[in-house]
Amino acid sequence: MHMADAKTFVANAPAWIDLSSQDAAASRDFYSKLFGWKIDVQGPEAANYGLAKAGGKDVAGIGPSQDPKAPTAWMVYIGTRDAAATAKQVEQAGGKVIAPPFDVLDQGRMAVFQDPAGAFISVWEPKKMFGTEVVGKDGTYGWAELNARGIDKATAFYTKVFGWTPKVSPMAEGQPPYTEFQIDGQSIAGGMEMNPMVPKEVPSYWMVYFTVADVDKTHKKATDLGSREMLPPQDFPGGRFSILSDPQGAAFGLMKMQAR
Repeated sequence: MHMADAKTFVANAPAWIDLSSQDAAASRDFYSKLFGWKIDVQGPEAANYGLAKAGGKDVAGIGPSQDPKAPTAWMVYIGTRDAAATAKQVEQAGGKVIAPPFDVLDQGRMAVFQDPAGAFISVWEPKKMFGTEVVGKDGTYGWAELNARGIDKATAFYTKVFGWTPKVSPMAEGQPPYTEFQIDGQSIAGGMEMNPMVPKEVPSYWMVYFTVADVDKTHKKATDLGSREMLPPQDFPGGRFSILSDPQGAAFGLMKMQAR
């Protein structure tokens, strides 16, 4: 599945992911070892942004954090044809505009928002760069999932801003229901109420999952490289997954979907 050109760019669906890191060099080293990425670091004019490639295709970005106080974290970008119009919709739907739309060299325009539950989400309006060139292959983006303190208000927000339709499924006893966000009947992201056991200081957040050929093997490799296990490898109705915190503290998931 390619999302890299104008013909296949999907508005209102995840288009790109990147990591803002307090130690970008260490983050590049970790992810290149874990997934075999080749990372091309742009110059100072591009804020030393690292473009990660798998098999020669753009798959993610890793850059130095612009805010010395911000934790290292992955960001999900939703595709838009008009970042300025989306920013207006965000405010009308009860979200906050954290960074109004701005140009990223000649590649496109981006903006950063905060949803009513407190999670940060960005948008990407493409010019030359249309986003992730390959998804769902080993070592590439697989899924985005919202962990929200107040999933209902977040769901209402994303429905208004991006036109997503929620499909809610019950989970095992004692687990909150799972929401799949859909466009035209296709699930493009997920969300659920944050586990009450999570410390109160942890805000709502979007988590990125990477598709891997073997969850258990890659999970062990990640811990060997300095990651902390947050959730050990386990099965879910669609396959197998695990959750880790990378050496710089950013949460990420690993997943493998069952063959259908």
